[in-house]
Amino acid sequence: MSQSSPESSSLPPTETRPARRRLGWLDVVRGIAILAMASYHFSWDLEYFGYLAPGTVGTGLFKYYARGIASSFLLLAGFSLVLGHFPRFRGGPFLIRFGKIAAAAAVISIATWFAFPSGFIFFGILHSIAAASLIGLVFLRLPVAVALLTAAAAFVAPLYLRSAFFDTPALWWVGLSETLPRSNDYVPLLPWLAPFLTGIALGRIALASTWLDRAGPSERQPNRLARGLAFAGRHSLPIYLIHQPLLFSLVALFAMVYPAPRPDPRPAFQSSCMATCTGDQTQAFCTRFCGCTLDRLVEQNLLDPLDRGLIDGRTDARVADIAAQCTMKAQE
Repeated sequence: MSQSSPESSSLPPTETRPARRRLGWLDVVRGIAILAMASYHFSWDLEYFGYLAPGTVGTGLFKYYARGIASSFLLLAGFSLVLGHFPRFRGGPFLIRFGKIAAAAAVISIATWFAFPSGFIFFGILHSIAAASLIGLVFLRLPVAVALLTAAAAFVAPLYLRSAFFDTPALWWVGLSETLPRSNDYVPLLPWLAPFLTGIALGRIALASTWLDRAGPSERQPNRLARGLAFAGRHSLPIYLIHQPLLFSLVALFAMVYPAPRPDPRPAFQSSCMATCTGDQTQAFCTRFCGCTLDRLVEQNLLDPLDRGLIDGRTDARVADIAAQCTMKAQE
């Protein structure tokens, strides 16, 4: 999540049938998920302003932390879809909920287009939840085994079905591109449909086993922490939309007073290059490519202006020529 980002029916409050009271524990789980996402975004902000090394939040434990958060949102979204629309589908509440998520996704795309044009969010967690919600309607009344098998297929699809055919921007949302697009929050349909369908299966199993009835529907929480988490879970959509601009602004203000020390651009470039390259290339290739690129940039006195943003690495012909030469060298 490089960004990352994300709303699920974990994010908007779950619409339930009148006969079924709100599940307080589910609100608490949603609250935990939204706070986890806020912590990841705060780390992203710290990296953006130089308080963490470049590439920190996109690699290692941070990378899996972000994936776990996104998976939890989607799983809760599928689970909540079952609670709200099984066994009887309610068109009005579904369209209202879907409209809120789709509108919020559009707002995020527009805002990030202006704020971060090179990495704007064109298909993030909200877009993924909106698309999965439509697809999920098909699986609401199918056998649970079908949902689980489809989830498994969605999970492994990017491992076997990637193709240059999907490299066109119009198909980036599918998730089968050979070259991963650049975005601060990229949650394509594949493999991320998998946790959503898993949530549908778990919801169906929970209803069939009457486990939800035994778990209790109480909205009352035993302590302040649980009440706070439940509040966050009930208002997760507005919290999701507001928290990152607020956190980003606070870190930006702090950086004006106490700016992060400027790091040596060489290790920063090497780390960032490796983090980007290893997404779709081997470790050995990336080591040769990034080392070669760094050496050539230093030789031509381009590293410092590139690091300071004085030249655009995406459009500068000299940088493009270095990248092409080092790609050929790394393939030897």
